[in-house]
Amino acid sequence: MINFRQLNMAANGYIERLVLPSDPLQPMWNRENFIFQKAAKWNYIDSCMIRSVLMLHELSGDERLLDYAIRFTMAYVTPDGEIPTVRPEDFNLDNIAGGRNLLWLHRLTGEERFLSAAHMLYNEQLRCQPRLKCGSYWHKAIYPHQLWLDGAYMALPFLADYGIFTGDDALIADALHQADNIRNIMQDKATGLYYHGYDETRSLFWADSETGLSPNFWLRSMGWLCAGLAELFELTSDPGAGEMLCELLSALAACQQEDGMLMQLPALPDFPGNYPETSGTLLFSYAAQKAWRLGACDVSLKNAGLGALYATGGYISSNCDDVPVLGNICLMGGLGGSQNRDGSAEYYLSEKIVENDAKGIAPFLMAYTEMLRDSR
Repeated sequence: MINFRQLNMAANGYIERLVLPSDPLQPMWNRENFIFQKAAKWNYIDSCMIRSVLMLHELSGDERLLDYAIRFTMAYVTPDGEIPTVRPEDFNLDNIAGGRNLLWLHRLTGEERFLSAAHMLYNEQLRCQPRLKCGSYWHKAIYPHQLWLDGAYMALPFLADYGIFTGDDALIADALHQADNIRNIMQDKATGLYYHGYDETRSLFWADSETGLSPNFWLRSMGWLCAGLAELFELTSDPGAGEMLCELLSALAACQQEDGMLMQLPALPDFPGNYPETSGTLLFSYAAQKAWRLGACDVSLKNAGLGALYATGGYISSNCDDVPVLGNICLMGGLGGSQNRDGSAEYYLSEKIVENDAKGIAPFLMAYTEMLRDSR
């Protein structure tokens, strides 16, 4: 198994040879842009990477990291606080993920463009975001009446943080209420795991006609939920969020393989083609370590999270001269859409597996940062 020195070398390698040298308009970590030849735009993948960079800056004081986060974000945010590549009418919760970076950067620098952009994300999108009958946000305009676990990370911590920043307690309560909705609607009471999606119309081809739920537990979607709950608890100290977080962490810990890894489909470890998936395992690691640091869970879950980080380190090839390479990252996953994704086990195992995508690297750096906090 990888040791602390090797984890440290991998993290430093990513910062020195992947993050800091990356052109903000063509970052080396965004594999979707390269594979599908997408034009540069504001997106959650890059936002997660910049968040991990800001976390490392907060811990290390390395001003190069802050300077890079500023330069990267300014490439997408105009001096008057507009984000030209965001269309609020798309109501895409993924676009909200970078909102916390904007608030963070404004707090650190006082730069008004960051605050103006954060106001835009709230006032022009979230304030108008369509909702399910229960009060939770639609995942996107193209996915009406649908609740996906991913949104718990993309939108709810920003909503709470924006409420804290503006002094609007109703926004904090809204974020916590939407987390409660996820628990009430999407948790499987037998296992404690969460289904990926919910269709309140119960009419979509991937949804159960009685429950409206998608058919499987997908690791990374639960990883996003873990991370979102950990950050909500960090912001609010809400006991309900802490309890929900620890329940989910415990359910996932029960699915860990002997080496500490979690499978792409955690509840189906022996399903043909199932594999240890790194991005979701790292999100679990990050959330478990943070939950223990904040006093939300006991040391057994912290140790489960550390075990997951060290196990995932075994999927990183690294030396002193080259960019480290993290493998076993599921590139993407979803429900419905033009690809007719049906939420079956076979579907999740058919998605492309890639190396060095930010959906794996950013959680690695986040989990690594949590480990460093505990070691100091």
